[in-house]
Amino acid sequence: MKRLIDIILSITTLTILFPLFIVVAILIKLNSPGPVFYRGLRIGRHGKSFRIYKFRTMVVNAEKLGGPSTAADDPRLTKVGKKLIKRFNLDELPQFINVLKGEMSIVGPRPEVPDVIALYSEEERTKVLSIRPGITDWATIWISDEGERLKGSPDPHRTYLEEIWPEKRRLQMQYVRNHSIWADIKIMFATLKVHLLDKLLSR
Repeated sequence: MKRLIDIILSITTLTILFPLFIVVAILIKLNSPGPVFYRGLRIGRHGKSFRIYKFRTMVVNAEKLGGPSTAADDPRLTKVGKKLIKRFNLDELPQFINVLKGEMSIVGPRPEVPDVIALYSEEERTKVLSIRPGITDWATIWISDEGERLKGSPDPHRTYLEEIWPEKRRLQMQYVRNHSIWADIKIMFATLKVHLLDKLLSR
C-alpha cells in the first residue's frame, strides 16, 4: 500500500508541477553555468547507495569547496538558489523522481551521506536502513529551515552534527519504530503546512 501511494502521488506531483520544473530549470541555467540538477550520493534502503535529485542551488563542484551541510549564508549558494529555490524548498521537489524509481519514499527518514550514516550504532543503522528514506519525516517538520539554524556558523557541518543531528536521529528512530500509513498521512499534511503554507503566509 505504501509503495502504491508513493507511485500515484509522485506521478501526480511530477505531472502537475512540470511547468514549475521548467521555469526553475531555466532560472538555474540563466543564473549560473552548470547542470540543472544536483545529484549527491546518499545511502538508501539496506545500505544501497543512490544519487538523490535536487535542483542545483550552489556553484559547480560545491562539494569540493566545503562540507555537506549548507547554511543560509553559504557563499557557495547561487543568487537564484539563495533567493528563490532554498527559500521555498523548491530544491527538494525533484526527489519525487527518486520516489518513482523506488529509491525513496515520500515519507521516511531523510537520506544521509555515508559519513553521517557511519555515526549510527549498528542497531540504529540496521533499523533506519530497513525502510526507504523519504522526502519528509518528523525531523523535516521539526527543523523547517535548517539553513537558518546553521547561519553564521564557522563550521556548518560540525554545527549540524552537534546541534541538529542528535534530535533528527531520535525522530528518525521514532518514525522507524512507529511508522504506519496514518502516520505518513499526518506527516504529509504537517509538511505542507510548515514548508508551504506557513512560509507563504510569513512573506
